[in-house]
Amino acid sequence: MPAPQDGSASPQGAKALVKSYGCQMNVYDATRMTDLLAKEGYGQAAVEEDADLVVLNTCHIREKAAEKIYSELGKLAVTKRERAQAGRDFKIVVAGCVAQAEGVEVLRRQRAVDLVVGPQSYHRLPELLSQAAQGRQLTDTDFAVEEKFRELPQPSRAQIRARGVSAFVTVQEGCDKFCSFCVVPYTRGAEISRSVEEVLAEARRLVESGVSEITLIGQNVNAYRGEDSGGIIWPLERLFEALSGMEGLHRLRYTTSHPVDMTQGLIDAHGALPKLMPFVHLPVQSGSDRVLKAMNRRHRAQDYLDIVQRLRAARPDIALSSDFIVGFPGETDADFEETLALIREVDFASTFSFKYSPRPGTPGAEREDQIDDEIMRERLAVLQALVESQRQAFNAATVGRTVDVLFEKPGRHEGQIAGKSPYMQAVHVDGPTEMIGGVVPVKIVVAGSNSLGGKISEGEGEDG
Repeated sequence: MPAPQDGSASPQGAKALVKSYGCQMNVYDATRMTDLLAKEGYGQAAVEEDADLVVLNTCHIREKAAEKIYSELGKLAVTKRERAQAGRDFKIVVAGCVAQAEGVEVLRRQRAVDLVVGPQSYHRLPELLSQAAQGRQLTDTDFAVEEKFRELPQPSRAQIRARGVSAFVTVQEGCDKFCSFCVVPYTRGAEISRSVEEVLAEARRLVESGVSEITLIGQNVNAYRGEDSGGIIWPLERLFEALSGMEGLHRLRYTTSHPVDMTQGLIDAHGALPKLMPFVHLPVQSGSDRVLKAMNRRHRAQDYLDIVQRLRAARPDIALSSDFIVGFPGETDADFEETLALIREVDFASTFSFKYSPRPGTPGAEREDQIDDEIMRERLAVLQALVESQRQAFNAATVGRTVDVLFEKPGRHEGQIAGKSPYMQAVHVDGPTEMIGGVVPVKIVVAGSNSLGGKISEGEGEDG
């Protein structure tokens, strides 16, 4: 690969691959880094074999996620040696939360890494790559809170269209909650909200480029408190009201929320705004008040159940999703049974559940009453069997109903198209690709293990 020309970050004809792990925020950040690299002349590689630059956009929530990155780096180091023997350059960048939390350790453990860049410094990626091209390892993981939402170059309409009809928009970043199991406050910094004008402008660009569904994202997205040009602070529900009036935008979603920030105004918005989909991902983590207190969750199990009741009063067909951590230090059999009781009472449409994984530097990791791994595995198996039965029952209950489906892409089989129900269920039907991007009523005729099958119904969808 030839050397960079005129001090630019990208050698002529170079291609980049950004691989993202973890949360939706990382997915969003990955697309922004891809756009930024494109502005610097990097083409987009589909696989590592075609890439001259690989960026691993990492997650630090669970220990296995971090260790997976080190394993991936070992493989990339082999590729780098092979490229060097062939006289070709190959750059490795580690970004994201592992970079922020373990930047020096990343460089110590894997000398093949050229650059470590935290979430607060993505706007400096071309500059940092140019410095890395001079042949020295570089880490830049200092927080710069005032620059969190510095505008990166915007993607072209062609780039947006290539990504599909659904898009993420970051509105809030960081966390002030300091749950005792979580590293996010240390890797992403304090809570900060993007300005109203920036959010609305990005949403307009997306809709003008063919996006039909926007998901607002943040570490605690319902903590959003964005300022408008007049200095007025908007809560999340007001932002949804403004977005609901945007012609061509059919669906609105948000993730991830914290129960402490679930205001009555946001709950009421689910009943007042038809474009706001009847699906809420609201992590509870445990059904035991004793464990919730130890986790520093700042809410009780009954508080969570009250929120669920109010959501269902506002929107009776609303579906709930949640996160659960099994085996937090000190969790007893009685605590675990309280979690199962909460799950039975709520009746979730879907969930994410994990064994507790101690993260260095968090209060939970310092506790001496860690739970034996075998006990955690047994409890997780019981919990996952329960929530899976609820998920399958929810999907089965959709059979015979007619639901609006946003079609996003061709299906796996010829003549098939695939999309999502309002409740985030995957749906496939036989239909023309011209329907992709539209919202169409579909009668559900079968529920599979991971998707629904249906037939296009008579009548108009949400897109008229």
